[in-house]
Amino acid sequence: MAPTIAIVGRPNVGKSTLFNRLVGRRMALVHDRPGVTRDRRVAKAKLGDFVFTAIDTAGLDEAKKESLLAGMRAQTEAAVAEADLTLFLIDARAGITALDQHFATWLRRRGKKVVLVANKCEGKGTEAALAEAHGLGLGDAVPVSAEHGEGLADLYRAIQERLPFVEEDEAAVEAERPIQLAIVGRPNVGKSTLVNRLVGEERVLTGPEPGITRDAIAIDWSHRGQAVRLVDTAGLRRRAKVTDSVEKLSAGDTAKAIQFADVVVLVVDATEGLDKQDLTIARDVVEEGRALVIALNKWDRIEDGQAVRKTVMDRLEISLAQAKGVAVPTISALAGRHLDRLMDAVLETYERWNRRVATGALNRWLEGAIEAHPPPLLDGRRLKLRYMTQVKTRPPTFALFGGRADRLPESYARYLANGLRKTFDLPGVPIRIVLRKGENPYAPEK
Repeated sequence: MAPTIAIVGRPNVGKSTLFNRLVGRRMALVHDRPGVTRDRRVAKAKLGDFVFTAIDTAGLDEAKKESLLAGMRAQTEAAVAEADLTLFLIDARAGITALDQHFATWLRRRGKKVVLVANKCEGKGTEAALAEAHGLGLGDAVPVSAEHGEGLADLYRAIQERLPFVEEDEAAVEAERPIQLAIVGRPNVGKSTLVNRLVGEERVLTGPEPGITRDAIAIDWSHRGQAVRLVDTAGLRRRAKVTDSVEKLSAGDTAKAIQFADVVVLVVDATEGLDKQDLTIARDVVEEGRALVIALNKWDRIEDGQAVRKTVMDRLEISLAQAKGVAVPTISALAGRHLDRLMDAVLETYERWNRRVATGALNRWLEGAIEAHPPPLLDGRRLKLRYMTQVKTRPPTFALFGGRADRLPESYARYLANGLRKTFDLPGVPIRIVLRKGENPYAPEK
């Protein structure tokens, strides 16, 4: 089990900023006003190769019993009690205060493992505070800047000294991790109705009026034993039409849902066909590197299904070449038809998005692809592509090495991407090719 680390300190020393930095996204509210954080906020965090559970807490402050501040302090005390390690933050620009000294004594008496962290050390003039911090009796202070991401390597080493790292079984972690599935689309295409049908209850509000959903609502669910986190999102209109401030916030929330999704289901109203805005959303999903499935909803209202489907597929072929072969299941969210077909497409696309291709097979394919269609001439000389390897999944990303690979035309890179997609069964997922100038790093030395 991952260890737990609590972040504590007096108000406004940057606890939530550090929490957001470790979690990797803006989860906790950050404001210049002290006391914005009141409850404990818990999230999975990562520092280098060290994965742990981080707890953001309210500012430690003197408080009378039965007051709001007393409740906030009780929450912080509970976080320290359950944590394996405590990060005690001070503000290096403000220096050591009486409250810092008071709560340093409080932490020492509890006998907990503590790392003293001096935040806001991005500028000069903090040396005095670092020297003064020795008087707190918690060892040397680790200088960091949570806002700018500075000093995290030193923080990593300080944590490692007090909390030996235990390597996680990545395969086991991945097996337990739910698939992040975002449901997106234009307003009133049936996104919330689809979510309710999938989970089997009226979990989110639906209605004939567009724009009912404003926030991105996450729902934990299971499909055939596979954990899934469904995210219902607000409808996305063309940016030029969005003037209301709340709608702008909703659109931003949807963009974040796409950014953190594994698979995105783009719901399209089949009675209206594939709109220009649908294609814009689809391109945004692919450019973000997410796996894409396009669901043609309200299919029970379609009379000539063959003609509608042909029109949609022809337009995708022309306008969404970067995700050629994307799955396009037909469904009726209102009637609950063919939802298993949709989820089968989601799971198959997710598997492709995570697929890894063996290096040997990859380079045998590359040799054949170059022989069938050689790279173009540049300055009268043929580009030499020597080697390819897959450097990551999610989405599948390949590094291509060659003497002048960094000058490879985009059209030839598309040719290679389409060949990869066809040969290694990767339809519907974005493929990235990173061009790297240089020799084959795996070749034996001459």
